[in-house]
Amino acid sequence: MPTDIFARLSSFTSDNGLEGIGSTLRESEAVRSAPFWLPPFLLMGFFVYGAITWNVVISFTDFGGLTLPTYDPATFDLEMYRRAFSDERFWLATRNTFVLLVSFTGLSLAGGLGLAILVDRGIRFENWFRTVYLLPFSLSFVVTAVFWRWMYNFDSGVINVVLRGVGLDFLASKWLAGGVDLGALGGLPLVPETLQFKLFAVIFALLWQFSGYAMVVYLAGLRAIPSDQYEAARVDGASTLRMYRRVILPQLRASTVSAAVVLMVFALKAFDFLYVLFGNNPGPTADILSTMMYRQAFSANNWAYGSAIAVVLFAVALTVVAPYLYGEYRRGEL
Repeated sequence: MPTDIFARLSSFTSDNGLEGIGSTLRESEAVRSAPFWLPPFLLMGFFVYGAITWNVVISFTDFGGLTLPTYDPATFDLEMYRRAFSDERFWLATRNTFVLLVSFTGLSLAGGLGLAILVDRGIRFENWFRTVYLLPFSLSFVVTAVFWRWMYNFDSGVINVVLRGVGLDFLASKWLAGGVDLGALGGLPLVPETLQFKLFAVIFALLWQFSGYAMVVYLAGLRAIPSDQYEAARVDGASTLRMYRRVILPQLRASTVSAAVVLMVFALKAFDFLYVLFGNNPGPTADILSTMMYRQAFSANNWAYGSAIAVVLFAVALTVVAPYLYGEYRRGEL
């Protein structure tokens, strides 16, 4: 489009002058389509990128929310970042964020792949199973959190009720507050004395919600593989396990990458899920960067400190998304 505009501009003679240029601009595709792309462009620029920029600026100040921040660059410093990197609670939240990110994404991909393979085998009621598995993905984090908060209830939650009903009372636990003593294992490096259930309860609930999404992505990838490849592998005497390991799974790389990026983004957005379950303070064993950021900014009025934590969280999100976008750009998909 820009090349076309410059070509048309260069075709004008000196007699046309500015009138010809103005006519060309008015007739250009960019100008004629401006009423459609300019308003959302300006709104996104102000409310998204403007807000991100303002948040970064606030993180360089000592803004506490009671007075206007000082926007003098001479007073900017990295004090809030030094405070974060020396805060033990920040490192615990960072650790929990990465545990949630990696565990949830990996288990969701594995569960989704297993479900996709089962559905792809031509089972009866395939459409019904596909709908059932995907239905939780359509629910919001808030609805899912309320549902699982009842499921995890110690007295009336369905998990403990079923365990007691089948005679496994000793397994009934306070899933959102309890833990299990690791005994001698607690003396090993990086191993806690008590393994808390909180974060694992969150991961399990999110796994239930998002495995169906991974299943749909993998199922689309499986259905895109030509059937003659399956037949060729069988003719060569490959077992089902070897066929999937050597022929099918390597061709699901694109599905794995795209699903993993989406799942990791949802893991970083799990704030509302944890907030419904635990409030703004899930405790050291389940606190993540987003809940810590909210608590510091809106509960403790440490706006600058909360902004610094938000910048770190934004950097983590960029680390997740940027390589994928760059790869898509190199392949000409963007």
